[in-house]
Amino acid sequence: MPVHHHRFSAMASPCEIQIECDDGALAVRLARTAEAEARRIEAKFTRYRDTGVVWQINNAGGAAIALDAEAAGLIDYAAQLHALSGGLFDATSGVLRRAWTFDGSANLPTSEQVAALLPLVGWDKVRWRDGMLALPPGMEIDLGGIAKEYAVDRAAQVILNGAQLPALVNFGGDLRTTAAKRGGRWKVAIESVDPARAAGGVLEFAASGLATSGDARRFLLKDGVRYGHILDPRSGWPVADPPRSVTVAARTCLEAGTLATLAMLRGRDAEAFLEAEGVQFWTLR
Repeated sequence: MPVHHHRFSAMASPCEIQIECDDGALAVRLARTAEAEARRIEAKFTRYRDTGVVWQINNAGGAAIALDAEAAGLIDYAAQLHALSGGLFDATSGVLRRAWTFDGSANLPTSEQVAALLPLVGWDKVRWRDGMLALPPGMEIDLGGIAKEYAVDRAAQVILNGAQLPALVNFGGDLRTTAAKRGGRWKVAIESVDPARAAGGVLEFAASGLATSGDARRFLLKDGVRYGHILDPRSGWPVADPPRSVTVAARTCLEAGTLATLAMLRGRDAEAFLEAEGVQFWTLR
């Protein structure tokens, strides 16, 4: 059965949707609907444009913003991750980008630059109750750690709502399938997977989510020391001794991405954390 490919760019990532279907017109219609859903989520949850709720929250000057059910669900999820991770996952830590630019250079910020931003970091300073969210002036939230994975799952669900067809949604390496292909399993190449542990670094999977977190493209290198882009919100500095990358397979892309990020935040204990979670994973150091 033919597989139809639909490619576009969103969320600062190359995106591709593959749908196995005899009806080319149906496949195109479903793929375009899924793309529209991805763009809706990007517009709503990006911090860079005044089109959505995150921009409103970050620019409210401390005033409370009423959230709809979808936004409230993601905020609740971020709050739960903060609690479950002991503060390692913090949706207010994006403000640290003012000091850090992970462009492969040797330009580390000074300790003073990082320390000056720490008063603007801390989920415990957020007021979140009864669907109303308010930040102290100067603070920001950043849902980039979960929004793309959420968009992948939503795009896959949109396809399923239109037709029960095998499909693969791939947004910048974060994946979700709706079902196994009729001719076999989906095959994807994952750069973080050691070719010795999977054929040529290619994974085969059926209906599940897959996500990768790593510093392949976002890092600093100074005096032979590599600084990855995963920051500890408590110190404002990169997590010590994390894997170069972590790939996790889970029921949904959001679950896989969450576990991959939490593992990176554990640094040298990443593998032990994932083993305790009982999930299938691959790490590269």
